[in-house]
Amino acid sequence: MLEFAAANVKKWDGRSSMLQPPHVTPYNQAGALEPGHATRRAGGLQPSPAATISGPVMREDAGMKAKGLALLAAGAVGGLALALSINNFNGSGTVRAQEAAELARSAGGEAERVVPGSPGQINLSFAPVAKQVQPAIVNIFTARVVRQRQQMSPFFSVFNAEPRVENSLGSGVIVDAAGLVVTNNHVVQGADQIIVALADRREYPARLVFAEPRLDLALLRIDPRGARIPVAKLGDSDRAQVGDLVLAVGNPFGVGQTVTQGIVSAVARTGIGISDTQFFIQTDAAINQGNSGGALAAMNGEVIGINTAILTGGQQGGSIGLGFAVPSNMVKIFLRGAQSGKLVTAWIGVEGEALTADTAAQAGLDRPTGMLVTGVSPGSPAARAGLKAGDIVYAVDGKAVLDPSSLRYQIASQPVGEAVTLTVVRGGQATNLSMDLGAPPENPPRQLTQLPAGSILAGVSIANLSPALAQELGAGLPERGVVVVGVPPQAPAARTGFPRPGDIVENVNGASVRSVEDVRRAIALSQERTLFGLNRGGQRVECLFQAPGRFGCRAIA
Repeated sequence: MLEFAAANVKKWDGRSSMLQPPHVTPYNQAGALEPGHATRRAGGLQPSPAATISGPVMREDAGMKAKGLALLAAGAVGGLALALSINNFNGSGTVRAQEAAELARSAGGEAERVVPGSPGQINLSFAPVAKQVQPAIVNIFTARVVRQRQQMSPFFSVFNAEPRVENSLGSGVIVDAAGLVVTNNHVVQGADQIIVALADRREYPARLVFAEPRLDLALLRIDPRGARIPVAKLGDSDRAQVGDLVLAVGNPFGVGQTVTQGIVSAVARTGIGISDTQFFIQTDAAINQGNSGGALAAMNGEVIGINTAILTGGQQGGSIGLGFAVPSNMVKIFLRGAQSGKLVTAWIGVEGEALTADTAAQAGLDRPTGMLVTGVSPGSPAARAGLKAGDIVYAVDGKAVLDPSSLRYQIASQPVGEAVTLTVVRGGQATNLSMDLGAPPENPPRQLTQLPAGSILAGVSIANLSPALAQELGAGLPERGVVVVGVPPQAPAARTGFPRPGDIVENVNGASVRSVEDVRRAIALSQERTLFGLNRGGQRVECLFQAPGRFGCRAIA
């Protein structure tokens, strides 16, 4: 079970009907957040127990899921074969992964690690590192007023609303002497009051100035009133290696500031289901409820991650040595976005798929590592650098690319305008390409539209997808097509569950649709009978509405 490491927070069990770009505010404004978090158990996303953060629950029909997976498998094989055929990979030229790795290392650079070589070295203390980090780690206390309706009294015809205060706690990291504190979004979301307590017992009221739910990060501001406050230094999380010693600092269960020690267990952990970046530092340092927002520190005293979540072995929660931290390089991008009030991450304009053993062999690799390029946007940074469909992206600045999500993180954790070096395998030969990262364009314009009355889709809001909108909405959306962004509660479709925010409208009445105008025209021509196809996270369904009240959906195998 995946739990956010924040303590004593009652879970929110509502759900939003709109999928919108995250609300953000610049430093000098207060921010408001929408509720919703996620926790994961075996078998899918599930609500978390009391005293943990919980979030939107996605349930899938088993039959639809099985058929959807089968369709995806077939599509993946076809897409991979098409991309490979573009460059005529026939196996005549082969390149071993070691050769590509050596070329990738020439673009990067790694520091040598040394194992303790004597009993004296083993007996050395972590105290100097702890003393360097601890002063800048804070405790965060929040309060939220909740009003619950009592049961109707037999003597009165009204409900009585009684206020109740919910308290929670977490941790944070001071990142600027002006009083800026980074923590997890789920620690402060929906809070009416926030108090920050420093390690030296000074306390300050805090306000939320910026939040990014996609990263599960939030920025607070305190006013130290001219007093000096300690500041943590954010290190380079990309330099962390498996086996490096780390310290986790936070306030577990409210017992007070605590330091635990462990190692980096993984540096590219994906598929955890915490945030859209899907890329975390994993550690076995003990992290418990209340540690959320605290620091994961390297042995040089620099913070390389913000502790965010843990996997637990049962309903009681607690650390079992599986903790996850948002890398500090992603925190740096978050802080740059806070200055303007909007997070924009770098974009290169490439689509791709993970390699399998078979497709790797066809491409001339002796192991399935890297990402197979299946499409390149015209005029994009990737196109200008010479990247082509059929290429295999093996590394970015010497850091291995394992799959598409790995590449997305490698790019997103770099500033817009930064120059990077891609190690690419093409035609059995490895080469390095230089590329300048760009900002995602909004092309075509989103054209946010609410569909008119007269069909099952009445009241549903749709928009044209673009690289910019896909990044704003997150959730792994494609960069082209028509996306559902809102289904109000009173809309007819809200009672059927189809469509939902985030669904891609692929066709209406058998005709493919590529824009908002395509959808509007198709619906206007047949209001009495509407057949529409949706893509929900790779699972395709087809829904039929026929007046006055016939409605049904089926999975497309």
